[in-house]
Amino acid sequence: MITWINLVVLIGSVFLCLYFYVKSAGPAALEKKIGKPAYLKCTRYRIVASVFMGIAAVNYVVYFFYPLPIPLPRAFPWDWWGSILIALIIAALGGYVWVKGMKDAGEETIMVKKEHTLYKGIYSKIRHPQAAGEVTYWWVIAFLLHSPFLVLFSFVWIPVFYIMCLAEEKDLTIRYGEEYLEYRRNTGFIIPKRKC
Repeated sequence: MITWINLVVLIGSVFLCLYFYVKSAGPAALEKKIGKPAYLKCTRYRIVASVFMGIAAVNYVVYFFYPLPIPLPRAFPWDWWGSILIALIIAALGGYVWVKGMKDAGEETIMVKKEHTLYKGIYSKIRHPQAAGEVTYWWVIAFLLHSPFLVLFSFVWIPVFYIMCLAEEKDLTIRYGEEYLEYRRNTGFIIPKRKC
């Protein structure tokens, strides 16, 4: 029973995280309807999205103790240390990009503010470093838990983060217009563009 409740909560958390994050990524559009309070409202949506992401992480851990009765091995065929090594490599690579993105974004990582300007630093190379780094951490958790199912399930986060990024870009186009469109043309989505 706990197994199936956990799976339902996990799937629900993924969708609710996506729903509230997309809502948090639209302050400029919302401002046209309700004025300046839109930015505070979007900050609250982002916090709620983060809570659901945290619940999903807890569901991963619960899954370790209560796996689904499916014809998939409960653990990888190699020793747990192999999975820990894989997790550490992913964490180092993804973590660098994620932390650099958070550092260069500053408060805008959580706080949605009208006053912020287009980013510098890693954002001059790629538009979504936080998403590119953060999405990898679902595999970090899955490998640390040594779970083939969770490694496969983590692929669900790729379209989730992609949709989140598209929502941000739509609103940034409203906020900055041609300046943002020019930035998009010159900057890679998650991989730097080659200069001609």
